[in-house]
Amino acid sequence: MLESRDFVINPEIAYSPEQLHLFLLSELGANLLNNSQYRIEKISLDARNKNIKALVKIGFYDKNYDFASELGSVLPTLKNTSKRVIIIGSGPAGLFAAIKLIELGLKPIIIERGKNVRDRRRDIAAINRFNLVDTNSNYCFGEGGAGTYSDGKLYTRSKKRGDINYVLKKFVSHGADANILYEAHPHIGTNKLPMIISSMRNAIIEAGGEFHFHHRVTDLLIHNNSIVGCQTNFQDDFLGEATLLATGHSARDIFTLLQSKNIFIEPKPFALGVRIEHLQSFIDKSQYKFKDRPSFLPPASFSLVAKTIYKGKERGVFSFCMCPGGFIVPSATSQNQVVVNGMSPSRRDSKFANSGIVVSILPSDISSFSQHGALAGMQFQEELENKANELSGRTQKAISQLTSDFIKSNASKEDLDTSYIPGLIPGDIREFLPEFISEPLSLGLQDFNRKIPGFSSHIGQLIGLESRTSSPVKIPRDSQSLEHIEIKNLYPCGEGAGFAGGIMSAALDGINCAIAIAHKLS
Repeated sequence: MLESRDFVINPEIAYSPEQLHLFLLSELGANLLNNSQYRIEKISLDARNKNIKALVKIGFYDKNYDFASELGSVLPTLKNTSKRVIIIGSGPAGLFAAIKLIELGLKPIIIERGKNVRDRRRDIAAINRFNLVDTNSNYCFGEGGAGTYSDGKLYTRSKKRGDINYVLKKFVSHGADANILYEAHPHIGTNKLPMIISSMRNAIIEAGGEFHFHHRVTDLLIHNNSIVGCQTNFQDDFLGEATLLATGHSARDIFTLLQSKNIFIEPKPFALGVRIEHLQSFIDKSQYKFKDRPSFLPPASFSLVAKTIYKGKERGVFSFCMCPGGFIVPSATSQNQVVVNGMSPSRRDSKFANSGIVVSILPSDISSFSQHGALAGMQFQEELENKANELSGRTQKAISQLTSDFIKSNASKEDLDTSYIPGLIPGDIREFLPEFISEPLSLGLQDFNRKIPGFSSHIGQLIGLESRTSSPVKIPRDSQSLEHIEIKNLYPCGEGAGFAGGIMSAALDGINCAIAIAHKLS
């Protein structure tokens, strides 16, 4: 880069290539533009008042600079003698670990319980249309992990975890829009991620890596406190020099397997609650202060936090995974559960907005599950999911309640229009949420209504259960080697291990684990 310049301009100019070019021409003159090329390096919106501004950083480059060269070349072809690394799970942690391992000369063997992205679509359709949940192929399990079909947000606060641009550029090289490289809150979209994930898989295979779909891990092969591989439901063994465990936070059978083999795991704080759904037009109006959102502005979002005190205990209540222009989707991994999550397509053009509104769970809340040890939180989650399923008539319909009714402790007799395809059953959220969640949730919603007037009124509805915000279990590892604290050559990784929360942080954790493995095996 020759130089960069910062500008504060009208968003209509910032988001129009033609108008932006004319603006730069008037500001900088034809001489600079004719002797260099430019691109947006970073863009964000300041919407704190009605006079919305775009903050834009423009980078200027030599006329001959090749931007495509930044995206990296094809993966190198592995040697037949390359050491094998077993990767359990093909979510972002597993995929990016595989790519980095290949770059470091190691052969990834990816074991995935679910199906590839194309075949996975049919099972997701069956959940929405027929209330049928495939325990190995659903919104949570399958190629690409939970994020593939539940949003595709790439924003992370984890700036120190690793090279964020490396991850973003890999996505772009496999088909993502280049705007994710400069947007303040990058987002790919559920409709585009499957094609990108498929391209990444093909690149891994072409370089010499392996994928094994429909293979659910049933055992970890351990000798002398060192893992040598895993066994799957087909009774076949996959052996490697190291094993990266990147199964995601919904793979409860893996947590149970670890406990049964006396591999040390520990409980981890988590949160639980509901989804709230509004019309996107309401959120736009509340955030942008316009009657109608101008077409050049993206659908508005929000982030809300409240501290509540109920029966002398302080708890956080907060919004989670806000999805502007999005949909609420069924995320159960078993037929006897009701679990909801949110997603947005790349255009974020649904008329609805939704967000998780969740409450922090304290250790004392789940003391009655103490017989389950480190799995107490997991068992608590599952009990509530089963109860929500019973209330739905053992379907994937979800219980809904007008937000104002919930605050007044009145069961709802009707629901609002919704994006949730399986359908809603108006009722009382408190029938499956215990008091230590429902009462702080009510207090939090009242606080949010003061921050965004109308937020917790009759124009919004709560839909539940939102229970898969993060893993309730942590698989501890050494802070330097990233190996499990007891089992050598086992690398707990990503969301399921308790070291990430979202696509970006999981991908970065996968990369860090791959580097640690390569260092160990060198």
